[in-house]
Amino acid sequence: MSSAITVDGIRRKPDFILPAGACDAHCHVFGPGAVFPYAPGRSYTPGDAPKEALSALHDRLGVGRAVIVQASCHGTDNRAMLNAIAWRPDRYRGVAIVDDSFDDQAFQRLDDGGVRGVRFNFVRHLGGAPDMNVFNRVIDRIKGRGWHVVLHLDAADIVPLSEMIRSLPVPFVIDHMGRVDTGLGTEQPAFQALLELVRRENCWVKVCGSERISRFPFDAAVPFARALVEASPDRTLWGTDFPHPNLKESVEEADLVDLVLRFTDGEGERRQLLVDNPARLYGFAA
Repeated sequence: MSSAITVDGIRRKPDFILPAGACDAHCHVFGPGAVFPYAPGRSYTPGDAPKEALSALHDRLGVGRAVIVQASCHGTDNRAMLNAIAWRPDRYRGVAIVDDSFDDQAFQRLDDGGVRGVRFNFVRHLGGAPDMNVFNRVIDRIKGRGWHVVLHLDAADIVPLSEMIRSLPVPFVIDHMGRVDTGLGTEQPAFQALLELVRRENCWVKVCGSERISRFPFDAAVPFARALVEASPDRTLWGTDFPHPNLKESVEEADLVDLVLRFTDGEGERRQLLVDNPARLYGFAA
């Protein structure tokens, strides 16, 4: 495997050739801020990473589809994401951030714009748990739409929140392998609780964020991702997390693509992870 960033800063193509229709199920667009301003009170201000940068990345990697996840720096202003989806409506879907000011018409506009879920952050450095009254009201609004909720959690919160998560009346997706501490091993209570959740029929999990829970060449993340794929091969998703907000070290996304070979066992399992599962959850054409 290559070094994390190639010499001269020239980004490489992956060694692993992705199958047709492969989906980056967790990526972001940021700004440009002059057109789509960042939210007041945000916990961080990213560099601009507009839709053109995302498309260029996917062209280099061989990614055919993407799910653009609204990040907290844009708050509930989902326009940058919706603009990107409208640019590639057959290839892009979205996950929005909303609150209970969104009425049925607003949700319908999001649905018409390619949104298929909502995201809530529970992560402490991004502001911590949401107002659970708002959370519950939003869940009530989406449960008849066939949407899902994406949960961005700290590992320490998986066990305390498990009862609430199990009671959710909609499909739910756990981001970034639950942000587990790889130094504590796969037997740690947080990861065992995550494994219990992913065996539920309405639970999906993203085996992305290896660069957040380990360092290049990401060896420490492999047993966790592998265990999640084995526990739920038909409800796991993969993504790049481009452009890696709040990450201190640079990442070569081609390394993250090549890591899929270590997460999976055989062509069939890779196709499930990269093509079939996201197509089913997000409604991409066969």
